Amino acid sequence: MENSAMKKKKQVLLYYCVEMEDVARKIASESDSIILHSINWRSFADGFPNLFINNAHDIRGQHVAFLASFSSPAVIFEQLSVIFALPRLFVASFTLVLPFFPTGTFERMEEEGDVATAFTMARIISNIPISRGGPTSLVIYDIHALQERFYFGDHVLPLFETGIPLLKQRLQQLPDSENIVIAFPDDGAWKRFHKQLVHYPTVICTKVREGDKRIVRLKEGNPAGCHVVIVDDLVQSGGTLIECQKVLAAHGASKVSAYVTHGIFPNRSWERFLHKNDGSEKALTYFWTTDSCPHTVNAVANNAPFEVISLAGSIADALQI
Repeated sequence: MENSAMKKKKQVLLYYCVEMEDVARKIASESDSIILHSINWRSFADGFPNLFINNAHDIRGQHVAFLASFSSPAVIFEQLSVIFALPRLFVASFTLVLPFFPTGTFERMEEEGDVATAFTMARIISNIPISRGGPTSLVIYDIHALQERFYFGDHVLPLFETGIPLLKQRLQQLPDSENIVIAFPDDGAWKRFHKQLVHYPTVICTKVREGDKRIVRLKEGNPAGCHVVIVDDLVQSGGTLIECQKVLAAHGASKVSAYVTHGIFPNRSWERFLHKNDGSEKALTYFWTTDSCPHTVNAVANNAPFEVISLAGSIADALQI
């Protein structure tokens, strides 16, 4: 009886792209059933990829996964080349782990001529060859717009995970964990995350247009005297977060922190949040993000107010599904 109750973990061979090597090693350290395998990432003289999948013969009949990071258009083609090759090597199953789905903010057309590149990316991924075990499993964290799940075709099985349980664990460790209020920067974030954070009081901000400007206002809730944590799926320039922080502080919040699953921060925009040693006011007490965007992790490591919460354990669990 005891053996049947404890389900045997399947062994997963995990390949990874160059910039995800640190995360891959963390994932492998979470579970004895995950074995790392490598790829030779080289280039020909003309700049096009010259790739080699190590141990290709040995992975036949094995459960295989690939940890990807589509951090820029320049690295997507070489990774897609590997992603399209692995399922054809007679593997028992294939899983693509793409923690951050890029182009997710470009999911709709506002006028004729707009290109919804999120749909293009989903169509490309949907054409990954079927392995012997069936369609590819696709693991994505906190995709920007929930309707994007319908962009994928029948050749992939999207598994939409979230970083919110990791945030909740971190909040419980805070000395003022009983005085936390969750703030959503807009209605979209509230719709997205409020059901996962029902045990916390909430504040909702909203953007209103005044002339040519979009101004953040408090829509509902009371942040006075509380440690308010702004929650969203991603951050780019960080302008909205800064405006939210100012509004929450003006309404009496004792501290303001922020959590985003994906810290994209183009053009080093994370620098505007750093704590300075000149006695100036520290806008955010904590700024939590995950390691879904490795370039950001390397940039913000050990710089207050940033703390990186790793997805490694969550990904290790997802690979067992």
